[in-house]
Amino acid sequence: MAYDDTNIFAGILRGEIPAVRVYEDDRTLAMLDIMPQSVGHTLVLPKSAAENIFDIDPDSAASVIRTTRLVACAIRSAFQPEGMLLQQFNGAVAGQTVFHFHMHIVPRYENQPLRGHSHNAVDSELLEQHAEKIRSALTLIPDSS
Repeated sequence: MAYDDTNIFAGILRGEIPAVRVYEDDRTLAMLDIMPQSVGHTLVLPKSAAENIFDIDPDSAASVIRTTRLVACAIRSAFQPEGMLLQQFNGAVAGQTVFHFHMHIVPRYENQPLRGHSHNAVDSELLEQHAEKIRSALTLIPDSS
C-alpha cells in the first residue's frame, strides 16, 4: 500500500485538523489521543511520510524513539502511573487504524483496566488540562539528546 497523504495524521501535521499537542520539534509531533485508553495516552509521530515500520527511514524512527522517551518521562512525572505501555501497530490485521507510523504511550495505573480504543472521544477541555500537565513536566526533563 502506498502512503495515503489524506490520512488524519497527515492532515494534523499540515495544520488542517486540530490536535492537542504536547511536544513538537522539527522531526516529530506528540499529541494526546482523543480516544485515550488511560489518562495521559499520547501519540508520537514522525513528520515524514511513512505508513509503518517498514516504510520509515531510520533517522525518522530514531527521532520518534527519542521523542517517545522524552514524552514518556514527562507523562510519568505528570501523572505518576505505575507502568507505561508502548505500542506500535503495522497493518490493519495488527490493529493499525491510521496508516501513518506512530507510537502509543499508554500510562498504566494499578487496578484500572484500559478503556477500549476508538470508541469514545474525551472532552477537549479535559484533554487540554492533561496536555498542560505534560507540557509543564517537559520543562523539568533534562534534554538527553
